[in-house]
Amino acid sequence: MSTIVKRGCLGLLLALVLMAGAALPPIGGHGLAAAGLEQRALFQGRVDYTLTTHDREEFQGQDLENTSFAGAHARDADFSGSNLHGAILTKGEFQGARFVGANLSNVLMDAADFRNTDLRNADLRESIATGVRWEGARISGADFSDALLDLSAARQLCAMAEGINPQTGASTRDSLAPYC
Repeated sequence: MSTIVKRGCLGLLLALVLMAGAALPPIGGHGLAAAGLEQRALFQGRVDYTLTTHDREEFQGQDLENTSFAGAHARDADFSGSNLHGAILTKGEFQGARFVGANLSNVLMDAADFRNTDLRNADLRESIATGVRWEGARISGADFSDALLDLSAARQLCAMAEGINPQTGASTRDSLAPYC
């Protein structure tokens, strides 16, 4: 099944769940519509980390697919080996965080701060990474195939591109080829 069809099905399912929420018994006497963000996220089966702080927390090896860390602060956090496929990291603060071997494919990470992050062997295929700050990031073995990057930031990444991603087999430099 194609990614577009899968996302369409997920969107339809989410709409049905939200419509069904009106028929659910009230949570705390106020109904689902008035439930807090955390309660709604748990109802949907995913924790929503939007606008939260997780500095120095451990997320290694976790399944965080389609989770939101939009505007979150996760400085020096460890996401090594985690699955963040399809996550939203927009305007997140990830300075010094570890994403070694993490799946960041199809991630929306615009305007995020990835300074001094460790992205060695990370999978960033098809990510949207415009306006990202990459200064000091370690990207050896990272795969940026089909990622959308700012030209200036991409050239900065090209200057330090080396290695082969062990999962995808792509060379970091070749994955940045449209920009280098």
